[in-house]
Amino acid sequence: MVSFRNFALGVLGPLERETVLAGLLVVSALLSAALIVVLMPLLQRYALARPNARSSHRIPTPQGGGIAVLAATVIPIAILMVVTAPDIKLEWGSGNGFRFIGIVLLAAIGLAVVGAVDDIRPLPAVPRLLLQLVAVAAVVGIAGRPVFPAWIPDGVQLAVLVLGGVWFVNLVNFMDGLDWITAAEMVPITAFLAGLGIMTATPFVFVAAALCGALLGFAPFNKPVARLFLGDVGSLPIGLLVGWMLLELAGTGAFVAAILLPLYYLMDATITLFRRLAKGERVWEAHRSHFYQRATDNGFSMMAVVAHVLVLNLALAALAGVTLVWPSSVVQVAALLAGLVLVGLVLRRFSRSRMTAPVEVSR
Repeated sequence: MVSFRNFALGVLGPLERETVLAGLLVVSALLSAALIVVLMPLLQRYALARPNARSSHRIPTPQGGGIAVLAATVIPIAILMVVTAPDIKLEWGSGNGFRFIGIVLLAAIGLAVVGAVDDIRPLPAVPRLLLQLVAVAAVVGIAGRPVFPAWIPDGVQLAVLVLGGVWFVNLVNFMDGLDWITAAEMVPITAFLAGLGIMTATPFVFVAAALCGALLGFAPFNKPVARLFLGDVGSLPIGLLVGWMLLELAGTGAFVAAILLPLYYLMDATITLFRRLAKGERVWEAHRSHFYQRATDNGFSMMAVVAHVLVLNLALAALAGVTLVWPSSVVQVAALLAGLVLVGLVLRRFSRSRMTAPVEVSR
């Protein structure tokens, strides 16, 4: 039987691998857009997100675009595995950090189901959290390479990674509250990870290319003023898939790069969480206190916020690339500090009022 890694290394040469990555991106983008067109009448009828005091949108807008994004990610990857290397479906593989790919995809689908139910009829916090724990634990449990030093007990490592994974899944969900913001965050991350396929056949690069394409296919429908939202059905599995890819990247020794790529989301959501805890707020309830939300309240247009996030993420991706090219400790520390400073400056800017007149928020 052929492992996915052996397949990627043995069957795909550098040129062929690049072709496959580009093909995945294009096919996933087209499939995502086509599925949205097909699903839109159903979503408009059964999955309307109605504005409330915490919303950024002003009119009822369909949600559930994540169904198309996830399908356009999973289907091409499944076809690639089954058609190109039939034996892979019999052996989940153990190569280069991509063990048990089927479990990763099934866990993402499971979270999508949880998100779909929550979109239609909000689930209680405890069962929702427990289901997320199961999905994240399944993915972390089959991660290909250790992330932490060997002297840390396995149980401690597993607990930290599972809790961190659950937090990452939720923060992606929390941060999906403005038109185009998820695309501005996740397209640079997945494009960077897919770009690693030029140098390596590490299997997560193929998933990254498919997810990047699916998000690009979704983006025109989420363009301000959005005609469609991702919904929890999209943000939760996207958080799981991207978190898993970053975990695999960290397992290759690129720990700092894996932190830099999602650093804006990590800092915005985590600082907001601790501020709410300090105020004694119920952190599991919806709110409008994230920095990007405060920015729109402070007079930033939605496009200005998204532009800041996109440019910041491109800068963070460049810093991540630097850490891969020059892996010395000095460069790693310097790049991480530079990333922290850049994100801190953006968060500080979002926190300061620039309002001269009432600003219309598109969502």
